[in-house]
Amino acid sequence: MKWAAGYIAGCPSSCSQMSLPVYIIRRLLFAIPLILGITVVSFIIANAIPADPINANLPQNALNDPELVAAFRERWGLDKSPVEQYFTYLGNLLQGDLGVSIKTKNPILEDIKQFLPATMELATFSIIVGLIMGISFGVISAVWRNSAMDYSVRVFALIGVSFPVFLLALIGLTVFHAELGWTAGPGRLGFLVKDPPHVTGWFTIDSLLAGQWDTFRDALSHLVLPSLVLGGFVAGIIARITRSSLLEQLNADYVRTARSKGLHESVVIRKHALANALIPVVTIIGLLYGSLLAGAVLTESIFAWPGLGRYVYRASTSQDFPAIMGVSMLIALIYVAVNFVVDILYYFIDPRIRFK
Repeated sequence: MKWAAGYIAGCPSSCSQMSLPVYIIRRLLFAIPLILGITVVSFIIANAIPADPINANLPQNALNDPELVAAFRERWGLDKSPVEQYFTYLGNLLQGDLGVSIKTKNPILEDIKQFLPATMELATFSIIVGLIMGISFGVISAVWRNSAMDYSVRVFALIGVSFPVFLLALIGLTVFHAELGWTAGPGRLGFLVKDPPHVTGWFTIDSLLAGQWDTFRDALSHLVLPSLVLGGFVAGIIARITRSSLLEQLNADYVRTARSKGLHESVVIRKHALANALIPVVTIIGLLYGSLLAGAVLTESIFAWPGLGRYVYRASTSQDFPAIMGVSMLIALIYVAVNFVVDILYYFIDPRIRFK
């Protein structure tokens, strides 16, 4: 890349290029203490909630029976000290055991396997919509700076960032489904459509694998509105970052040099400025995708989307501490994994990362 050429050329003789395996190992080593710290924080937060799971999960007549209350405490480890509970939790976690849900009585990992694919499908479609809209609008806004198009994009980005997503979901569902009938209603499929054979848990992919084209079209139609709602929020953030980053690159020396050589403006923007402007966008994409995978509770509730967000909400209302900690740990691991992928991408798109 043009902007890195000067850095590499000016690198002192002591600089050495880091190989990809070494870079990956270093990033993995950095992730270990981070994950350990996350286990401590999630455990403290879950146990700091001023609520008693006994009152939330035992019937009223059982609360008057000391033996039942004691048995419940012993069953879920509530009779142990917080330190003992944490190390028990950490030991189980190292074995891949997230515990058992107090509410559903199922292993939390099994519950997550049931709810996570729906969230992953929605998050992936939403981030794709957000990327296409956000980068396109950001480039248009930067290239035609201070024009009517630029002001329109900036208003769109401001609305997308500041407007409550759940309110946008309610408005979209009311207008485009209930009033105009342009989009499908809540849920992942229509009432008369059967679920495709389970392979990945993504209805769009599973229906394609089974050759059920009608189911695929129905699943895709149910993804349109929630993906646009969440994608609009993502697009607002990406558009603002793309605009500011591209404006900075367009004023750089290497861009002026490219223009002085007689290159067409579209070539200068596409092959020189935009490639470098997308580096900060890659960072925010990782964070946004992790946030979407964490589960948009209100959005999933409004669209009756059986994803991780609804599972977390039900666990919170019933003081299901094992489920809360299990999902918190999963969300943290998702963020760590997504940012790890972003770090690997940096190795390829930012040559300065390779030198130490």
